[in-house]
Amino acid sequence: MLTIHAAALLLPGGGRAPVPGGAVAVRDASVEAFGAFGELAAAHPGARVRRWPGVLTPGLVQRNAVRLLEEWYFPDPREADALGTEPLTGAALDALGPEETWRAGSVRRGLQQMLRFGTTHLAGPFTDAAVGTLVARSGLTVVPPSGDPGAPALDPLARGHDVPGAEHGPLTSGGRADFAVFDVPDVTTLGAVGARTCVATVLGGRLVYRRR
Repeated sequence: MLTIHAAALLLPGGGRAPVPGGAVAVRDASVEAFGAFGELAAAHPGARVRRWPGVLTPGLVQRNAVRLLEEWYFPDPREADALGTEPLTGAALDALGPEETWRAGSVRRGLQQMLRFGTTHLAGPFTDAAVGTLVARSGLTVVPPSGDPGAPALDPLARGHDVPGAEHGPLTSGGRADFAVFDVPDVTTLGAVGARTCVATVLGGRLVYRRR
């Protein structure tokens, strides 16, 4: 089935002009087309429509993925009383004991957290084979590192990273359907407040995160 994801503003990426009232049509794992919602809806009258608030952009790249997944511990919610809810690093991480007792669960939870920030691509390569295996199973795309990622943060737009620089690449017809939607009015606001405003992440055509 073809699904049209519509938002108040579409940012196709690649330096192309924003499209007010824009949308992306997705068939299976690929972008069928993108542009003005009215045009896509007319071309595909039987499509399912998902309407989102805010700005739809290509998915974001998490440039600190290796450090976040290999050097941080993401607590299980059931551990909140003992460990809190924030990721652990340094001495707190060392106190957890042998890695085999916590690594897999932490990585899975870390990947889920990244989806909540509109992440669809991870900068690699991963030095831990077990982490690499879990990443491959997640469906997120691993890309080469580029530039200085700065201090680790779950938000790809933190530490001064702008929206165009954080996007994995422009939307393309026939390309893989990886994109995110943020509940902000424009790209300036998105850059200022960050990717914590994400309301939906689509990975290979699948809605893998939706803020309830």
